[in-house]
Amino acid sequence: MARVGELDFNGFVDGRRNQRPGFVSDGNDHAYAYAWDKTTRAAFERVKPVELAVAAGVRMFKHIGKAQLLGQAVKVGPRQFPRVHALAESCAQTLGISTPTLYVVNNPHLNAATYGTNDDSFIMVHSALVDHLTDEELLSVIGHECGHIHNSHVVYLTAMHYLSHMAGLVVRSIGLPALLALRAWSRRAEVTCDRAAALCTKDMDVALRALTKLALGSQKLYEQLDIDAFLEQHEEAKDSVGRFSEVFATHPWLPKRVLALKTFGESQLFREHIGLGAAGLSMEEVDARVHEVVKVVG
Repeated sequence: MARVGELDFNGFVDGRRNQRPGFVSDGNDHAYAYAWDKTTRAAFERVKPVELAVAAGVRMFKHIGKAQLLGQAVKVGPRQFPRVHALAESCAQTLGISTPTLYVVNNPHLNAATYGTNDDSFIMVHSALVDHLTDEELLSVIGHECGHIHNSHVVYLTAMHYLSHMAGLVVRSIGLPALLALRAWSRRAEVTCDRAAALCTKDMDVALRALTKLALGSQKLYEQLDIDAFLEQHEEAKDSVGRFSEVFATHPWLPKRVLALKTFGESQLFREHIGLGAAGLSMEEVDARVHEVVKVVG
């Protein structure tokens, strides 16, 4: 009879943790997160208007917003679109979270979003993404959304959605300072989640291609897109007065996101994750370089 070795539960848990990107000995499995994302969220706890806006947004979303969003969506599962469900399972395993609840909604725009609370969150994938992206690219998008869940972004995203789309004009005007603060944080959170996307795909080219497809939106032109030429747009725009309009945006301009993600691809963390060895930039070096790319003003 074959002998079974002693079950080492702690060893098993440690082994699973070490498969996660950014896990280190102190238990930090969020080492890939953009530093300015983390510091901004910590600051929110000390800003009363933001705290009140977040609380109001989540309450309203629970009572009204969730039903409105999900009224015409189709829930993904092992029996309903199992191929898409498997992508969500793969991302969840990489980041060490539970498999998220996923819905497909009929929408021609290339987009996805995550709403709810940190304990009850769900991802909405627009149907256009399924039609335009390869499975590997869709994995990148779902990985991005899983990054929001992994980094406890969900309540802030929900509050921002409420203040932007569901609140009345008076509430929006009163909550404008909180909304601008949330949008400034959101631009930083997107950097974190673009990194989560790359970690889930384990292929930087796929993650970058998924991002650029969001900008283009044309199946006839995808194969002709020159990423280097696309990035030159950042050089053209970065010194213009129009760049200040980005302070009202929830996402950095796409050339910035591509440049920031390419920088993360040079990190020791990412290179080790995809099996290229320990050489590479520290996350402190990555974040310093990325900050120079994504900041709106000098």
